[in-house]
Amino acid sequence: MKDFHTLWLSIPLLNTLQQIFLKQSAHSMSGDFGIVWIMSLGSSAWFILAIIAEIACFILWMRVLAKTDLSKAFTLSAISYVFVLASAWLFYAEPISTLQLGGSGLIILGAWCVSTAPEERSASAPSTKSAQ
Repeated sequence: MKDFHTLWLSIPLLNTLQQIFLKQSAHSMSGDFGIVWIMSLGSSAWFILAIIAEIACFILWMRVLAKTDLSKAFTLSAISYVFVLASAWLFYAEPISTLQLGGSGLIILGAWCVSTAPEERSASAPSTKSAQ
């Protein structure tokens, strides 16, 4: 992949889309929970879109993991919380408190700190080979 940052950013965006699709599928469901409800869910266009978004996200996540350290890559998943909060406010008019805004700012700051931290590799790093 030529533009790694675009790839990296697409993961929280796809996670957010998945949550929006799941919310829409939940809104479209009616009746009591049971086999008929589950069958209806399985045929819901919103639910199918959520599954497609999850599969696409998984494939991109595997590409990211192949190119970067897990400790740096995983912090990206926290950005999804901020995107979902903003989407809930934007699309569903859900209220956002000052505490949620502050927490979102801390999540962004923390993800930035972890992802931009320089790699420190010591010369005496443990080997994966067993002692003979």
